[in-house]
Amino acid sequence: MQVSSTYRYAKISPFKVREVTRAIQGLPVSAALDLVAFSPKKAAGFISKTLKSAVANAENNANLRVDGLVVKEATVGEGPTMKRMMPRARGSGSRILKRSSHIRIILTDEIEIKTRDKKKRPKKKSQKKTESKKREPKHEEKPEAKLEPSTEKAETKPEASTENAETKPEGSTEKAQTADEEVKE
Repeated sequence: MQVSSTYRYAKISPFKVREVTRAIQGLPVSAALDLVAFSPKKAAGFISKTLKSAVANAENNANLRVDGLVVKEATVGEGPTMKRMMPRARGSGSRILKRSSHIRIILTDEIEIKTRDKKKRPKKKSQKKTESKKREPKHEEKPEAKLEPSTEKAETKPEASTENAETKPEGSTEKAQTADEEVKE
């Protein structure tokens, strides 16, 4: 069975109220009241008042249990807008729109309340961490060859000149090698 409550001519913009009504839609009444109670927005006060009225209607008029109620629909319609004028520069005036809204909340006991069951899940994250630890030494196992500078230079010069002969002129590779030797010394 459905029970509704309406707050008409609330002195707040519908845009501001819709943000809170979207959050409570589909929630059980107890969770919706908690969410509204701890919301810092001005619209939360209007919605809380309407929600409590809907719960009272369900309890007294329809003889429904409060535990099984769910917010089926929470809609906000636009009410009348008061138009005011504010003086501006050079004798002109600008319009101020003071908007109002109609808040309607529908509760029902036909929708089942979904709760999360706490299940023990296998710890897959710990396995992933051990795999990543196993992978890390592979990256760190780079051999660091520390040979004597004289033997290393002698071995690398013939190889470098044959490999780079096609792409670079021979003089540029020799200059780069001599510059490296000066930096190492």
